[in-house]
This record gives sequence, structure tokens and C-alpha cells, in this order.
Amino acid sequence: KLDSYKAALKEHAEAAVKIEPGVLMLYAVYDKQRPTHVTVFEIYADMGAYDAHIKTTHFLKYKSTVQDMVTSLELIDVTPIAIEAKSGVLFKMK
Repeated sequence: KLDSYKAALKEHAEAAVKIEPGVLMLYAVYDKQRPTHVTVFEIYADMGAYDAHIKTTHFLKYKSTVQDMVTSLELIDVTPIAIEAKSGVLFKMK
């Protein structure tokens, strides 16, 4: 179900970044050696933006779509040290 999971996550990420002003960044990657090990890195303007995000229609759709695909989930709250990017840089999935 990896392709289905990736499609659901991509749809969700695109909607979150486009629609929600408090979602600043949403990156999703998988381990090349273990493609079912997915890491999602999310940056929000503040905790209120995160709280609003998890109540959106697109987030709830994503969660219900992937509920039988995700076997474990670990949420880690972090403090950034450095986040830099070139202006206008876009990453496209192959």
C-alpha cells in the first residue's frame, strides 16, 4: 500500500501548505533502504496553527485514508537549530 500512502500524504501536504496560513512547511521523505519508513517534518507558525491543522477536513481525510496503512507513529516536538532554504526552491517528486 506504499503507493496509496504516498499519494494520500502528497494530497494532504499540498492542501495544508496551500490552504492553511499557519502551516509553514511540510516535508515527507522515506528511507531508501526501508521505503515503508516515512518521516514527516512539519513546521507551524505556532501551537495554535498545529491545533487548527489537525481539525481540518484534509487532515481528517488523510488520517482516515491511511489508518490501516500506518503501523506505528511517533510524534516528536523539537526546537529548531537552523532551517535555511534558497528562495523559490521547489522539490518535485519523481
